[in-house]
Amino acid sequence: MQQTSIELIQSSAEYKVLVSSRRRFSFTLTALMVFTFYGFILFVAFAPRTLARPLYEGATTSVGIAAGVGIMLIGFGLTAWYVRRSNVTFDPLMSTMLAKAQQGD
Repeated sequence: MQQTSIELIQSSAEYKVLVSSRRRFSFTLTALMVFTFYGFILFVAFAPRTLARPLYEGATTSVGIAAGVGIMLIGFGLTAWYVRRSNVTFDPLMSTMLAKAQQGD
């Protein structure tokens, strides 16, 4: 692709909207993951006895293990959410912009 085509795409209003919405979405997901992770770390620091309790009477698995698994599931879920949104929203918009740019060459 020619440098002029790249500059043309980068200067378009569609591209700027795409970049800002993608950035806003990724920062939101990052903030959610950071909040989840550091919330868990704070919980470990200030309430370790709560995390050490068994899930139920006689259980060998503690609340902390369940919380750790929950954090991993949240991470996988946020990643899946980003991939889905990227495939459904962001990638088709970018493909459309690239097709328009290639038609202009």
